[in-house]
Amino acid sequence: MQPRPEPTPGAPSRSDDVLDASALEQARAIRAGSVSSEELTRAYLARIEAQNPRLHAFVEVAWERAPRWARARDVERRRGGELPPFHGVPIGVKDMSFVRGMYARFGSRGLRYLWSITDDLTVRSLKRAGFVILGKLATSEAGAMPVTEPDIHPPTRNPWDPSRTPGGSSGGSAAAVAAGLLPLAHGSDGAGSVRIPAAFCNLFGFKPSRGRVRNPYGHSSRRLLYTCGSLTRSVADAAALLDAMTNGERPAQSFAAVGGRPLAPLRIRYSLRSPFGAAHPEHVSAVQRVLRSLEEHGHDIAEAGEFAGDLDQFLPLWQVLIASAPLLRGKLQPITRWLVQGARNVDRRALPALHDRLEQLVDHSWGDADILVTPTVPTPPPRIGEFTTPGLDPEAGFRAAAVLGGFTAPFNITGQPAASIPAGFTETGLPIGVQLVARRMHDTQLLALAQQLEPSLPARRRPARQ
Repeated sequence: MQPRPEPTPGAPSRSDDVLDASALEQARAIRAGSVSSEELTRAYLARIEAQNPRLHAFVEVAWERAPRWARARDVERRRGGELPPFHGVPIGVKDMSFVRGMYARFGSRGLRYLWSITDDLTVRSLKRAGFVILGKLATSEAGAMPVTEPDIHPPTRNPWDPSRTPGGSSGGSAAAVAAGLLPLAHGSDGAGSVRIPAAFCNLFGFKPSRGRVRNPYGHSSRRLLYTCGSLTRSVADAAALLDAMTNGERPAQSFAAVGGRPLAPLRIRYSLRSPFGAAHPEHVSAVQRVLRSLEEHGHDIAEAGEFAGDLDQFLPLWQVLIASAPLLRGKLQPITRWLVQGARNVDRRALPALHDRLEQLVDHSWGDADILVTPTVPTPPPRIGEFTTPGLDPEAGFRAAAVLGGFTAPFNITGQPAASIPAGFTETGLPIGVQLVARRMHDTQLLALAQQLEPSLPARRRPARQ
């Protein structure tokens, strides 16, 4: 990360209560004039300056430009008129998106000088929603791994336990929000890259239905594995952010209007095993607690059938996706290089049929469910370096790490909306996430159910700040 310039003399400060408020609460405070966008921005920049050298959540910070952008938002507010929903609220963008005037390194040494001359489609939506972009957030190289340990900077660390990963590939987004460096963050999810970090960092992570948010690079395919999503501290923030990012098919009512919406009894099905096996007992217990709460709300609970499929079936899809990133082949990490080399042996003409067969397997396992409940990940967050230690066979490292996506990746194949909800902690104090999945394009139902559950979830805690 670039060095921070000298602080502005007399820069205003804000209490932790304001900085730790939800993004929607901050937007209301800015509208009311009880806090300015510039005050919020400078206060978050102070937190980033203090904590990012330990966490490595941000890879680029707009030290000088962000206060200037925030000041412009404050001028707009004073002029009066209708304001966008997140006017003046700070946000960070995962470093696999293009923000005009910032780098887009994709977590790769080979792209360390790739500078963006334009905003991608998602970033344009975020700017139209009124956000002030504070900087770019760390990702694994090309988003290939469920941990955030690229060669271009030190590993991104989990604020709950800095010896452990915050997950990946949206690890910088999760670490920044969990540490209170941002009220919410943009992420993207190709096999669990939003939901895995949310689970490891005690956040709400939301992956919308395929096609709900237009692809940031303009790609259009009904078989795209990845989509942009969000990491937030509340369901309401995620719903409103989905409204802001949605440039695909919209529902009749806004996602933000789901709050307090009555839900008819749903067919809730659950699974405690991924294709890689059963989850850790503490994660199973978290799912059971969520199921009891759902049953108290009147929903019908039953066990789902086991999900068929394995990593070797999914691997060609993932290899080709990673190989499609704008990478310089000579400067890749060993696991990324192994994936890219493997893509050369994939028959691209056979990929659509492979994708469709896997989609049918997931659909068959889905049965009559309205909602599926699973652990988000099968284990607590691994220690830094567990899959990326120098000298470790890259295929072995990838296969070991891929277990983290056993519950999440199937729903990137089908394009169903999925969320990770914060569902408590292990005995050693590490966060646990539980995944909720809905039918295709039933994002509103999923958000409404998550909001119904929210008051019954374990009391929210925050990691200790250092």
